[in-house]
Amino acid sequence: MKDNTLDPTSPSRNSLANNVFRDLSASLVVFLVALPLCLGIALASGAPLFSGIVAGIVGGIVVGALSGSHTSVSGPAAGLTAVVAAQIANLGAFDALLLAVVIGGVIQIGLGIARAGALSAFFPSSVIKGLLAAIGVILILKQLPHLLGHDNDPEGEMSFSQPDHENTFSEIATILQGEVHFGAAVVGFSLLVLMVFWTRLKVLKNSGIPAPLVVVLAGVALQFVLSRFGSGWSIDTSHLVQIPIAKSLAEFGSFLTFPDFSQWTNPAVYVAGVTIAMVASLETLLNLEAADKLDPRRRNSPGSRELWAQGVGNMVAGFIGGIPVTSVVVRSSVNINAGATSKLSAILHGVLLLVCVGLFPVYLNMVPLAALAAILIYTGSKLASPKLFRDMWEQGRYQFAPFIITVVAIIFSDLLIGILIGLAVSVLFILNSNLRRPIRRVVEPHIDGDVVHVELANQVSFLNRAALDTMFNQAKPGSKMLLDASETDYIDPDVLSLIREFKEETGPTRGVSVRLRGFRDKYALPDETQFEDFSTGAVQDRLTPRQVLDILAEGNKRFHTDRRISRGYGRPIDTTVGGQSPLAAVLNCIDSRVPAELVFDLGVCDIFSVRVAGNVIGTNSLGSLEYAATVAGAKLILVMGHTHCGAVASAVNLLETQKDAEQDNGRPHMRAIVSEIQQSVEGDECRSVATMQPEAMDDFVDRIAKKNVERTVREIVTRSHAIRSAVDAGDLLVVGAMYDVKTGVVSFLTADTVSGSPS
Repeated sequence: MKDNTLDPTSPSRNSLANNVFRDLSASLVVFLVALPLCLGIALASGAPLFSGIVAGIVGGIVVGALSGSHTSVSGPAAGLTAVVAAQIANLGAFDALLLAVVIGGVIQIGLGIARAGALSAFFPSSVIKGLLAAIGVILILKQLPHLLGHDNDPEGEMSFSQPDHENTFSEIATILQGEVHFGAAVVGFSLLVLMVFWTRLKVLKNSGIPAPLVVVLAGVALQFVLSRFGSGWSIDTSHLVQIPIAKSLAEFGSFLTFPDFSQWTNPAVYVAGVTIAMVASLETLLNLEAADKLDPRRRNSPGSRELWAQGVGNMVAGFIGGIPVTSVVVRSSVNINAGATSKLSAILHGVLLLVCVGLFPVYLNMVPLAALAAILIYTGSKLASPKLFRDMWEQGRYQFAPFIITVVAIIFSDLLIGILIGLAVSVLFILNSNLRRPIRRVVEPHIDGDVVHVELANQVSFLNRAALDTMFNQAKPGSKMLLDASETDYIDPDVLSLIREFKEETGPTRGVSVRLRGFRDKYALPDETQFEDFSTGAVQDRLTPRQVLDILAEGNKRFHTDRRISRGYGRPIDTTVGGQSPLAAVLNCIDSRVPAELVFDLGVCDIFSVRVAGNVIGTNSLGSLEYAATVAGAKLILVMGHTHCGAVASAVNLLETQKDAEQDNGRPHMRAIVSEIQQSVEGDECRSVATMQPEAMDDFVDRIAKKNVERTVREIVTRSHAIRSAVDAGDLLVVGAMYDVKTGVVSFLTADTVSGSPS
């Protein structure tokens, strides 16, 4: 077999090359966006500027290589700016903070080994989507000043209250007062328009050239052009990326700071380490979930592995002078929008940071911040799209309220506080939902009357106690309740106590019958029978023939609407060892599509089932029906035919060809069945069978099947004196019915086909 992976023209080889190209272009875009963010977050945190670059390099290369995520990008995070600033002030030195970062990394590795990443499964989707929408809104609000050349607030700073003593909205208000740089504004708006057009025009979008890269290059070109128009238009260094430039390798090394290991006995360092580990881990798991929701391929990222990777990254960052790193949703969303297909993009963005900052800082400092603002504003518009808000609104208040509260809380506080508020609100809604509907409650019409079937959840905690207590208090006297713990793994002791008290004391006192099912042996609540959910002698005696017919009709409605009731089969088997008392006998065809117990949603011991091809009556089948009605006490005999009956079709075809079963295919034992069915066909009805279209043939066969049912009903009453006597006495009904194999609906035949006068 030829190995196509070695063939440069093979589809697999082209696909691989295309993915690598997309990762390369995406890494370049993420690198350009991450560069000012790394510097801005370090500045907002009160840390040396170069510590942000170091964190970005480590987040890309180290964490990117170890992570199991295909799209997440790590680096210094806006959510940690307040934490880092507070810990630097508390510890009194940046090098002491670096030791805390190392300790935090060790703790994160431990969390990863302990599989704490599984906690991400408990983050409500409404909060994750609220995080994405809030980041989008904040990007637009925070980058708008940078788009217009007002750069007082550091890039990457996401808090409502800013280091420049303004807030998100007052910063925008200063722009309205005239603090706009016209050159930067021209660059920003023109590049934003270019970004939109490039992503909308099919020719440009399919060119393979990423729009953000074009925007950055165009921004550099525009700032050179505008520099020729004088100081009012020229973009000075305060509006450009500002990377520290080293004149020599020794000076470059001086930018690095190392941990102060003499602080290892300082308890405050360990408190800081725990704080950094907890906050960074929470933000990582949330951002990881957010990145997975943005991933077009919907791939799942392992949370525990991510914690372990982040821990290693923070240890390395702390050792060489970097501020803490986490998974960052801004860079991740830029990475995804740029078309990244694997984690190669995240790794390469870290490599580009290392190489370009070390070798080409002069050229990077030519990039206008307004160009990067255009990219981030466009990214924000994708994250906070009107469609997302509309979709969350349509999902109802239990989804929309936590979502919108998360959005507002993040915008008006900071990322960490906003997320915590969102999680708290979401928990309150979950608690309220649990208190209102903690269990599945269905009223089921069983043979012996309606039963309130209560299905307990897999985990029944103390939070469910109030709802169960309310349901118990609302139970009406004389009602029957089934508490089903078949799918339950854990029940809180308080809930067990409540159930036991209601079953043994409160329920009986109020006249409520309680039956238990599926409780584990350790709970000492064995299955007990307080009422019957299958046919017994007492039930059979109490019901009239018409009521039995109604039971079958209701059961068929449940069957074809897929609302079948829950049954346990073990107890009827054990209880009826000594005898049986079915309600009805059903004579139906052997067709595998028409099992009577399922068609009427019945259980073990509820009916006699007599099956024969074509549901015809013969000596043996008639004897079975006599036993059911006159010995076992069944109140109803139902003859049920069905559409598309093969036995009827065979009888019709044989009649049309003037052959019998033995002459046709050597099946002499079918003669008795065929002859019974053929008696429902009138003289020359079969003459046109050979020329009928398929649909007309189906209708003809169904019509004969119905006539066969009607004839069988009459024959049962005519041939059996015992059955006729029971019918005349009003103790028995003999009824015909047709089952539609297409819909599952049973149609009971008209009154003139029903024998007897029901009591």
